[in-house]
Amino acid sequence: MNHDFDQDLDSYHSEKIPESSEIKGGRTGLKRIVLDILETLFISAVLFLAINAVSARIRVDGFSMEPSLHSGEFVIVNKLAYRYGSPKRGDVIVFHFPGDPQQEYIKRVIGLPGDEVLVSDGTVQVNGEALDEPYILQSPSYRGSWQVPEGHLFVMGDNRNNSSDSHNWGTVGLDYVVGKALVVYWPVSDWGPVEHYPFTPQ
Repeated sequence: MNHDFDQDLDSYHSEKIPESSEIKGGRTGLKRIVLDILETLFISAVLFLAINAVSARIRVDGFSMEPSLHSGEFVIVNKLAYRYGSPKRGDVIVFHFPGDPQQEYIKRVIGLPGDEVLVSDGTVQVNGEALDEPYILQSPSYRGSWQVPEGHLFVMGDNRNNSSDSHNWGTVGLDYVVGKALVVYWPVSDWGPVEHYPFTPQ
């Protein structure tokens, strides 16, 4: 009887060993899943911060950049474009609106620091040279002249007669520039690079 009892006791203990292993294994598997999720979230956060450090995204709101950019389009902006350089005439840039820095505008650079900008008889002149502007919707119907101060830019919308820009509210400080517009990424049907038209007046 004692011998049978010992065999039963051995059988009892041998059945418990794999059962405890399954529990341990289950806990280890759950721990691995949690760690994988945390690792994925961490990598995603690092990538998000890295991407935001070098680029920005802006939604075109309004028709001031027609026909180059359309209202509702989303544009990727290169925030490093002017880290080691300066904006050039013809660049399409994004900047904080001087009247309300919480707002971001997108316009084309026309005048650099020290330039004289003249709008007259439907043409834009920089330092006495008329610009060839195939990108505008129509010639400006207004006139005026401006001297661009140091550390500032003179910007205009391509839709000259329907644009709130430097001819209305003045120049943009270089420290207000967010970056250079690179590409339209949404909607997909409008995907493509933003066209810049560099020019160097005499």
